[in-house]
Amino acid sequence: MTLHSMWEPFPTLQNDLTKTLAIMENSLHIKNKDVEQAIIEMIRAGGKLLRPAYQILFAQFGTEKDENKILALAAAIEMLHTATLIHDDIVDDSDLRRNLPTVRARFGNATAVYAGDYLFVACFRIMADYATSMKSLQMNSRSMEKILAGELGQMDKHYYTEVTVDDYLENISGKTAELFALSCAIGAFESGSTKMFSKKASEIGHNIGMAFQILDDILDYSQDRDAIGKPVLEDVRQGIYSLPLLYALEQNPTALKPLLAKKEQMTPDEALAVLHIVEETKGVERAQKLATKYTDDALKAIQKLPNHPDGVKETLLEITKLILHREN
Repeated sequence: MTLHSMWEPFPTLQNDLTKTLAIMENSLHIKNKDVEQAIIEMIRAGGKLLRPAYQILFAQFGTEKDENKILALAAAIEMLHTATLIHDDIVDDSDLRRNLPTVRARFGNATAVYAGDYLFVACFRIMADYATSMKSLQMNSRSMEKILAGELGQMDKHYYTEVTVDDYLENISGKTAELFALSCAIGAFESGSTKMFSKKASEIGHNIGMAFQILDDILDYSQDRDAIGKPVLEDVRQGIYSLPLLYALEQNPTALKPLLAKKEQMTPDEALAVLHIVEETKGVERAQKLATKYTDDALKAIQKLPNHPDGVKETLLEITKLILHREN
């Protein structure tokens, strides 16, 4: 099973993530072969596996080193993430993810719904089998609630030009940052770390997730279709107004609002006009500045973690810089 090339400099973690994917596939026990095949193809679609990677790394700081449990819980985290992606693509009518057809595009909405639902069930089954206390299950269920709240918050603001930066930050805190926070916290907590350390791990994961989502949203205004695996300005066409556009709306609402009123009927020329206004108002630069703040907060907190004989802290720093496009 081939992993993303980013893991090649980290052979131990690469091996753990390969085992994590195997656990995910071996956990599938579905009579409906369409649903099973849809899940397998999503698992093998080339995701970076960032959330299980952080879970595995933070588990190394604990006093309990149960590899089977660590990897099983990492699989549960990635199952939860994969389920949310499948359901997101249904809601958004998305045909592409990671430059490949989505589950809904290939198998239809009905199969995609059941595939996502099954992964939610599988996630909780693994958590129930391996978690040492109800605390982890509570953390997981509360995180799912926050993730859903973030998705609903975003859906409620579709095509709403009065959405604020604070609204946006609240939504991505739920829909993206929460799962990064859960991954780090579960890794720490289930390996015997203190509550204080687990809380610090959660805060680090939150900041990483916030920066990660902002940077992902910036790509909608700065990269071509092949680079991000979906059409440029696709979010805008779907009424999802992310940070660069919100900053532009603050600066030039008069020019932008008539263009956004076109909704799905926005022409390529109108989309290009939106892009030019975002560039003129420095929406991308301002969004990048905020992403940098979250990145710096995460890196400073990682620097304060205890030293680890296997260089885990250094690995955390290197991976975090890598995924958040840091040079220093």
